[in-house]
Amino acid sequence: VALDARASTLTLDDGTVLAYDDCLIATGSSAVRPRIAGADGPGVHTFWTLDDAQGVMRQVAAGSHVVLVGAGFIAFTILNAILSLGARLTIVEIAPRILPRMVDEAGAALVEAWLRREGVEVRTAATITAIEEAGGRRRLRFADGSEIAADVVLMATGIKTNLEWLAGSGVRVNRGILVDDHLRSSVPNVYAAGDVAEGADLVTGAPEVHAIEPTAMEHGRIVGANMAGRDRAYRGSLLMNIVGVLGLDLASFGAWADAAAETAVAIRADRAAYRKLLFTGDRITGGIIIGRSEDVWTGNDVGMLKGLVQAGTRLGPWKAHLLRNPFDLKTAYVASGTTGRLLPETILRRPSRAPGRAGTSV
Repeated sequence: VALDARASTLTLDDGTVLAYDDCLIATGSSAVRPRIAGADGPGVHTFWTLDDAQGVMRQVAAGSHVVLVGAGFIAFTILNAILSLGARLTIVEIAPRILPRMVDEAGAALVEAWLRREGVEVRTAATITAIEEAGGRRRLRFADGSEIAADVVLMATGIKTNLEWLAGSGVRVNRGILVDDHLRSSVPNVYAAGDVAEGADLVTGAPEVHAIEPTAMEHGRIVGANMAGRDRAYRGSLLMNIVGVLGLDLASFGAWADAAAETAVAIRADRAAYRKLLFTGDRITGGIIIGRSEDVWTGNDVGMLKGLVQAGTRLGPWKAHLLRNPFDLKTAYVASGTTGRLLPETILRRPSRAPGRAGTSV
């Protein structure tokens, strides 16, 4: 497919030319394999499509050794499934810590200790130089001279937006397609949504690509309304990552790595519990929560922390309370009126209606 935004046409591979009034680009993203010799060989998989997943699951058996290359969000969504099949797992990460774009150093150390207790081997600051065939298995060679033998190698080393086909289209592209608060590109009748859209961050206002499901869903509602003639502006997308691993819940929101923010930190090592709240003035603009899934307050507080960051609630005197006790989010959440701020808030600025039930709001 080729797009000519100036002429408002799409040319298909068979030469068919389609004219449009409005065009939405939502071509998503693809898995990236690092430039390592052998990374495209047999026995080395990505985990992005249903075919990818089925191919991996056919090769993972009880007692087999799986090496997971990459220790970010994608890797942690795969991890539970691999271990549930009885495989032995080694995680390899080039960065100095696991989850480098989701949690800070203290949080990563807590999660790594949890993984090791569950029998998972973790190798950080590890650079793979080659992946070779070795008698029906894979051999991973490292820059330090060491090596690992594996039955299956899984690449979870990031994604790239599917934008190459827009070269010469007239649409302005940076890391993604640059969009305004109505999700219009530099060409007014061309919109972008999902992983390919680079729009305002809810907290910082800076243009960002947030390749996550909640952003894609919000984009779909906003862009659908605007293309249908409804004028709907978008406040911006909230960076968030939430994942569960072996009975431990991890979540981060907003500007969780802001070095300039005032910070409250608390840890309960006996329960593998960690909190980090980041403040700009008397608003929480970012945070990290780690805790056992069985601890009800972990799940509840994940939702409340998201709400506080999303609503931008001014905490007033409750900021001092949270600085003293970052584990007591509930008191500050309720007392600051955040529930009341969020209840009427929807993407389309009105309550959604149940399909087929006129006048019913949900």
